[in-house]
Amino acid sequence: MFTWEYPPRIIGGIARHCYGLARALSRRGIEVHIFTPEFPNTPYEESNENLFVHRVKIELGHPNFIIWVLLMNHFLEKRLGLEGVDRFDVIHSHDWLTTIAGINVKHLGKKPFVLTIHSTESKRSSGLSTSDSILIDGIEWWGTYEARRVITVSNSMKKELIDHFKLPPNKVEVIPNGVNPDDFKVEVDRGKVKMSLGFSPFDRIVLFVGRLTEQKGACFLIKAFPEIHKRHKEARLVIVGDGPQMGYLKDLIYGMEIGHLVRFLGHVDDNYLKTILASSDVLVIPSIYEPFGIVALEGMAAGVPVVASHVNGLGEVVKHEVNGITVFPADPSSIAWGVNRVLEDEELVKRIIREGRKTVIERYSWDIVAEKTQKVYEDVVTS
Repeated sequence: MFTWEYPPRIIGGIARHCYGLARALSRRGIEVHIFTPEFPNTPYEESNENLFVHRVKIELGHPNFIIWVLLMNHFLEKRLGLEGVDRFDVIHSHDWLTTIAGINVKHLGKKPFVLTIHSTESKRSSGLSTSDSILIDGIEWWGTYEARRVITVSNSMKKELIDHFKLPPNKVEVIPNGVNPDDFKVEVDRGKVKMSLGFSPFDRIVLFVGRLTEQKGACFLIKAFPEIHKRHKEARLVIVGDGPQMGYLKDLIYGMEIGHLVRFLGHVDDNYLKTILASSDVLVIPSIYEPFGIVALEGMAAGVPVVASHVNGLGEVVKHEVNGITVFPADPSSIAWGVNRVLEDEELVKRIIREGRKTVIERYSWDIVAEKTQKVYEDVVTS
């Protein structure tokens, strides 16, 4: 399995996806080898029963990200070659970032190639307006063409791939992201956690978790917050994540004169994230494009009521007034309405927390995801 991020390198959802999937596949008796770039103060080689992690030294660097990605693919492919291509039955790449390595090993070893597309460049960038975006889009098309089977995370993403890349429907398999529900059952002193953030133990935390990019929509939550705070003086906003919009979002907050109500935590490790989730009163996912939304599952597993934009695959996970509250995307008034609804209706909160946990256990456990992925592997090997 090729992936450009794998714990402790966590940049987005791909790291968590590959980590959860690899562990679940290994529990099913499948020997899984992860090939991923090196990370500081982390062993190059790790193994645990059927799971082997090979962190690869990227021997040449470059400030241009596209060139760095191409170099990374070369060294990932080279490292797999040193293991011996013949020992592997299936080559599985995740997103465009490791697609080229997967394609090359496919041809080198005459092995079936599976590609998981977590999102597309055309939607992430709201169009193909730069040469980099056009190149990335081309790599995505190339990967879907070369793959024997394409996996994606939601029905909306399947339709997007079929329409954009003209794929036959039977080539695309929908297998959602997953979560281990027990990982998020943590005991915390909510009051102490809130005080550690500089808040009162009686304040109520409105939480955002995600990359600070345009598609994640954090700016719309920030614009909604004055309306939330007007009705709930105890409301405080916590933003977890990093990304290119950090400066813009901080300027927005201070321009709105709500800086004293907001905390930016940047990137946090998984253990602290679970602590923050368990201490929060509502998790808001205001994305304008979200092929799936693994953060929604994490919130449900942690027992936090979820308010989410009704977009793409996120709308397939969060069902309005069943396991969460859905709101209109890019609409601060709608987001404020959803958050206020949660902060004001205890019976609703109890119900959506209960149904959210049930959703995660019955539909999105990693064991279910691994079983479906194993079936794809078996199909491509025998077809």
